[in-house]
Amino acid sequence: MNVGVRDATYVIDGLLHHESDLDIREHYTDTAGFTDHVFALTHLLGFRFAPRIRDLAETRLYIPKSRSYPNLDPLIGGTVNTALIRTHWPEILRLAASIKTGTVSASLMLRKLGAYPRQNSLARALRELGRLQRTRFILDWLQSPDLRRRTTAGLNKGEARNALARAVFFNRLGEIRDRSFEQQRYRTSGLNLVTAAIVLWNTVYLDRAIQALQSADAGVDPELIQHLSPLGWEHINLTGNYTWRNPTKPGRYRPLRSPGRRQP
Repeated sequence: MNVGVRDATYVIDGLLHHESDLDIREHYTDTAGFTDHVFALTHLLGFRFAPRIRDLAETRLYIPKSRSYPNLDPLIGGTVNTALIRTHWPEILRLAASIKTGTVSASLMLRKLGAYPRQNSLARALRELGRLQRTRFILDWLQSPDLRRRTTAGLNKGEARNALARAVFFNRLGEIRDRSFEQQRYRTSGLNLVTAAIVLWNTVYLDRAIQALQSADAGVDPELIQHLSPLGWEHINLTGNYTWRNPTKPGRYRPLRSPGRRQP
C-alpha cells in the first residue's frame, strides 16, 4: 500500500482477498476509507458498506429525479444522471466481474478511475451510481440508531485491535524497518500471531471467569456479556519476567481472582 494513497483505494482488495474463512457481509470504515466509486463497487460485489462519514451535515444527497423534498431540500446537492448509468451499465458489470474473479485488482482500477479526466464516461457513470448508493446509506444512517451503534462498535473493535498491535510492537515503536517484502511479511505475521495468542488467552479466561461467577450465583447479566472484549492487554507483562525457578508447570491455568477481592 502506498502511503500517499487513500485507504479507500484498498478497501475492496481487503474484502475480497482477506485469506480467511470469514464471510464478510458488512464493512465499517472511517471517512478516509470511502469514495463514491467504492460505494458503487461494494454494492455490485454484494457488500454492505457502512462508513462513518465526518462532517455528515455537509455531505450532499443526490436524487434520481428533479423534484422537491421539503424536509431534505437543504441537503440535496443535485440529481443522479441515470441515463449515463444505463448507457454504461454493461461496462460497469464487466468491471465488477473482473474485480470479483481477480482478473484485475480493485486498487489498480480505483487508482486509474480516480486519475482519469472528468470526460471519462465509465468513471463518471460509476461515480453517479456511487452517489446514489451513498445517498441511500446516509438516509439509512439518519433513520437507524442500530446502524450507527453497529458501525461505531465495529470501528472501535478495529481501533482496539490496532492499539493492541502497537502495544505488542514496543521494540521499534511500531515501525517495520525491514527492506525486503518477504522480511516485512515475516514480521507482520509474527505480530499477528502474538496478538492472536493474547486474544485467545483473554477469551479463555473471560469464559472461565464468567462460569465462576455464574456458579457462585453472582448475578451475571447475559446482556452485558456481549459487550466484553478480549482485546485488552493492561494485565499482560509484554516485556516478560524471566524466572527460571518457577515451579509452575506449563499448560496449567492460573487461579482466578475471587469475586469482591482484588489481587495486589
